[in-house]
Amino acid sequence: MPCHNQSSNDVSTGQEHNLTKHVRFAASSTASSSGPVAPCAAAVDDGNKQRFNGNLPNGGGLGPDVLNLGPQLKLLPLNSQILELQTIIRDKTTSRGDFVFCADRLIRLVVEEGLNQLPYSECTVTTPTGHMYEGVKFERGNCGVSIMRSGEAMEQGLRDCCRSIRIGKILIQSDEDTQEAKVYYAKFPPDINRRKVLLMYPILSTGNTVIEAVQVLIEHGLQPKHILLLSLFSTPLGAKAILQEFPEITLLTTELHPVAPTHFGQKYFGTE
Repeated sequence: MPCHNQSSNDVSTGQEHNLTKHVRFAASSTASSSGPVAPCAAAVDDGNKQRFNGNLPNGGGLGPDVLNLGPQLKLLPLNSQILELQTIIRDKTTSRGDFVFCADRLIRLVVEEGLNQLPYSECTVTTPTGHMYEGVKFERGNCGVSIMRSGEAMEQGLRDCCRSIRIGKILIQSDEDTQEAKVYYAKFPPDINRRKVLLMYPILSTGNTVIEAVQVLIEHGLQPKHILLLSLFSTPLGAKAILQEFPEITLLTTELHPVAPTHFGQKYFGTE
């Protein structure tokens, strides 16, 4: 089956998309007195157009370094379907059933695009009518790793696309006193160092949890360039922290916005 159990190759950066800026949140009445809230502008770096959604108060304290995170940051092309799913997930009146349904749809879109970032090789097959067809197939040697617990919400979406893919898990929790992220559990395929890893974590806020998870993967022999981080929502500061710490990682998300739906895990698993 595709996506698993063979030798690993470098993760392809894939084709860049033409992405449009989308302003989503109204200006906050608590904005700084030094000026009104201004939409965060789209930034272009080496031909990679990045979409920053919503408003940042006075730039949110973010400098040009955040607005030019480079080609390792990839955002799904925004369309009405994705916008509706994001809207329903963020709406506090959404029922849990609708929330899970829409979250699963958005997860599937992110996973599909994540798989599109992996390398393919050319192949030729014979059709039932005897014709030769020149196509492509996955370069195998992939696996998923979910950061528990919210990352587990993305596992089924990955399995729906890669039926036999192996999935590892990492449990990281913040210390109640120091707020420092600590690893409590980690289990991976024994040959994780030879695989390309789809690291799953739906909400990136500070980036601390992901940074700790990547450190664990590196300790198991995995190179950062073989990690593709799949996320649904990310803050600019979280994306900046991760990509500054590990410039070779590829980060795929649906939007950057300073307000992350941090209720995601609780509502998805019904633990509100």
